[in-house]
Amino acid sequence: MKLPKWLRKVLVVTITVCTFGLVTPPASLMAADEPAADDSPSSDWQNNHSGSQMASVASEQETRAPILTRQQFIEQTMEKAVVQSYEKFGRKIAPVIKEEFRDVILPRIEEVIASLAEQYPEEQLQYLAVTENPSGGIGERIFHIYRVDTGEDIIRFHVRREHPPQDGYWFQFHYHTYHDHFQTHYELGKIYWDKNTPPQWRT
Repeated sequence: MKLPKWLRKVLVVTITVCTFGLVTPPASLMAADEPAADDSPSSDWQNNHSGSQMASVASEQETRAPILTRQQFIEQTMEKAVVQSYEKFGRKIAPVIKEEFRDVILPRIEEVIASLAEQYPEEQLQYLAVTENPSGGIGERIFHIYRVDTGEDIIRFHVRREHPPQDGYWFQFHYHTYHDHFQTHYELGKIYWDKNTPPQWRT
């Protein structure tokens, strides 16, 4: 059975993070598909810009960036989501929660991203990008999806720590959308940690 590209990359990142780079992922996971000529949009759209720089990037994209299909957008966004998630978890938390995150949380993130893709014409998908640098410490931000032409966030994916009375610590994954000014928490799922306080993110 052929695994989706984004899932192969998840497994490569997981193996690398959990073994501190001492184990090389299997060649079958490392083998990349031959990229189609129109399957690699310019990396310019991933960078944050402000004011006239955003407008400049947007106009450049109109003339030279290939149009993403919805499936390409979902796959590329999921790949970036996985990288940002594991960067946030760090080497202390990732090995403990990686399997449950992969099996429970990632499919729900993919559903949200697929739903987002349906809200835009394909020619507009090139303007949606994933933020980098997830928050460390006890901050909630994993990654946001934003418009590069306006700089405005569309969806914010977060995780917060919960410690119910007489219970251990949980990681509660959720997202917010611009539709209600990011007020509502839409839950993606919870992962139990332990009775001990978890390490800070990105450690």
